[in-house]
Amino acid sequence: MDVKVSSTPRGSYRKFLEQLSGAGKAIGVLTSGGDAQGMNAAVRAVVRMGIYVGAKVYFIYEGYQGMVDGGSNIVEANWESVSSILQVGGTIIGSARCKAFRTREGRLKAASNLVHRGITNLCVIGGDGSLTGANIFRKEWSGLLEELARDGKIDHEAVQKYAYLNVVGMVGSIDNDFCGTDMTIGTDSALHRIIEVVDAIMTTAQSHQRTFVLEVMGRHCGYLALVSALACGADWVFLPESPPEEGWEESMCVKLSENRARKKRLNIIIVAEGAIDTQNRPITSEKIKELVVTQLGYDTRVTILGHVQRGGTPSAFDRILASRMGVEAVIALLEATPETPACVVSLSGNQAVRLPLMECVQMTQDVQKAMDERRFKDAVQLRGRSFETNLNTYKRLAIKLPDDQIPKTNCNVAVINVGAPAAGMNAAVRSAVRVGIADGHKMFAVYDGFDGFAKGQIKEIGWGDVGGWTGQGGSILGTKRILPGKYLDKIATQIRTHNINAILIIGGFEAYHGMIIMGDARSQQEEFCIPMCLLPATISNNVPGTDISIGSDTGLNTVVETCDRIKQSASGTKRRVFIIETMGGYCGYLANMGGLAAGADAAYIFEEPFDIRDLQSNVEHLTEKMKTTIQRGLVLRNESCSENYTTDFIYQLYSEEGKGVFDCRKNVLGHMQQGGAPSPFDRNFGTKISARAMQWITMKLKEAPGKGKKFVSDDSICVLGISKRNVVFQPVTELKKETDFEHRIPKEQWWLKLRPVMKILAKYRTSYDVSDSGQLEPVQQHNGHEEHAAI
Repeated sequence: MDVKVSSTPRGSYRKFLEQLSGAGKAIGVLTSGGDAQGMNAAVRAVVRMGIYVGAKVYFIYEGYQGMVDGGSNIVEANWESVSSILQVGGTIIGSARCKAFRTREGRLKAASNLVHRGITNLCVIGGDGSLTGANIFRKEWSGLLEELARDGKIDHEAVQKYAYLNVVGMVGSIDNDFCGTDMTIGTDSALHRIIEVVDAIMTTAQSHQRTFVLEVMGRHCGYLALVSALACGADWVFLPESPPEEGWEESMCVKLSENRARKKRLNIIIVAEGAIDTQNRPITSEKIKELVVTQLGYDTRVTILGHVQRGGTPSAFDRILASRMGVEAVIALLEATPETPACVVSLSGNQAVRLPLMECVQMTQDVQKAMDERRFKDAVQLRGRSFETNLNTYKRLAIKLPDDQIPKTNCNVAVINVGAPAAGMNAAVRSAVRVGIADGHKMFAVYDGFDGFAKGQIKEIGWGDVGGWTGQGGSILGTKRILPGKYLDKIATQIRTHNINAILIIGGFEAYHGMIIMGDARSQQEEFCIPMCLLPATISNNVPGTDISIGSDTGLNTVVETCDRIKQSASGTKRRVFIIETMGGYCGYLANMGGLAAGADAAYIFEEPFDIRDLQSNVEHLTEKMKTTIQRGLVLRNESCSENYTTDFIYQLYSEEGKGVFDCRKNVLGHMQQGGAPSPFDRNFGTKISARAMQWITMKLKEAPGKGKKFVSDDSICVLGISKRNVVFQPVTELKKETDFEHRIPKEQWWLKLRPVMKILAKYRTSYDVSDSGQLEPVQQHNGHEEHAAI
């Protein structure tokens, strides 16, 4: 086998998937505990990646129960077994709670069933209970085999041959209640369900001036309640980890009536099903309703979401997360030795990591212990950085101090939207305005981009003016693609007239380019010597300085949902291939990630040049595939990936070459990718990152007491983004070097590393650099000093 080794900048050696072989290995995959959307995507990735590296992969049906019962519950899977399951919620291999596996006799049966099929690698997708069970099994394994040999169930050769069991876990749980991982599989989809309901309820509550109490899942973890409260701007939220202070009944009623007095026609209160007060007594949705009705006399309704949250199709985020984790899990199993402790693959910021399973489980149990002992501050900290940031941001945005209690800074900060509209822009504006006001600044809204700035379309904007903005798509302030170049004098005049001390720009590549132009103008016009910060917001995700832009998740969900529908439209007809064109300018993010999430056979992008030979081999590959039981093919094409290989050209080529095997249809998705209500991810991300940008602006303005200070240094004009695991502010002067201005993309893009994953899952042989996969990390590392980019 060829071993490719090349040195990396870190001086270590690159490691390629080709160097790992699964030949002679057997992997068992099971889903256990409560189901979660995205489990099927994980199962699919494990099966296909396992087969790709030459291992045998077995489905273990009905979780641990199937492992104990054996027989037809443990079945070898092939490539087609997992075809067309990516978009299906729940788990196709079933999940069950299993009492038998908790006993040693049960585990003996399970071990016997696995050994008879040669399975010594387990991939377990479930919650902390399921993963703890797997670890106990792993520790007892050699003892179990010896006992089976003594009883004559297996021979001594088998004891030697299958001496140790490797276990890798993936956390599938909608509650996001597992410590050490930012997002568990299913959480994002559950938030989609909750936010769909909240958006629907808001319209009816608005009509009748009602108060709604919404109960969401989370017996021991308030993540879903907290994030949905943040994403819809709820008036009040009840969480198990952070109970309200004594006398909360009165404070809540005061807050609700103040909001009504500000002309707000509805109130939304979100309750986690496990909500408690400081004495650990339950706070139920019915109790809250009674309180509001008796104290305030408001028309109040309770809605309990229940199992709706577990159902439905997985979001794009969950499919990509589960696919990445599934591939990572197989690599971890191939690299495991008898000494390797059981690990769980998880997400930290935007990076896949491996963590020791039992450390994570221990931390998860510590949270519960802290709650039982009423150490609520510790409980919040143990939940992790992401949970804490969410909680602090929610408190800042939900509760306004009386004006006389806010120390004034006498600074004016302007907020502006630039470029094409992106979902989540309004959430970012709302967050910036409220954080700015809480910090004592006067906030000004600039309407219609740089064009409006030059014309003086600038108004002061207050706390109440941005109420209800989080769920609105597009840009309420108005946005234009015009660059500031021609208008610099006029803009400088407006900055002087309105006495603006800092600018927050929310937008795409034009916003980035515009900020560079204004930075370059500092030497001529001192008005531009003020702190400026850019929040990247564009569906194309093509702004240098960040891995993820506000709006790209919503755009991606649109692409994926449309692909699902288009694929389904052909069910029942003969074999068919769809050619779908996505937006993104020259940036292939939507096409590539959409391809990974929708299970595409190919995705053509500008960043990876292709020629007629590549097209030819793709067509042949699809033709071969279509001769099996596979009925549908999906090909994505980025709108600017090639001047001559247009969508029409590719459509005609596939139609001609596929004659007699499949027919073709094409779709151009167009502007539907820019519209629509923002996804929960974009609302939450826009809200949090915008609050962080305002903190930075406030810090900069504090460096300049008195009005005299000019900001001329590079670090006073920055892009705020996420890079791997951290939130980073990067000066635009540094980012200029990393930008391809002609094609409006960064020179290096992290997601290109995921190209091979898409190809492997579509049955292509390819080279995959797995240098980033690697050593187990201690869980504590995640609480370091850098600012962690928990999403």
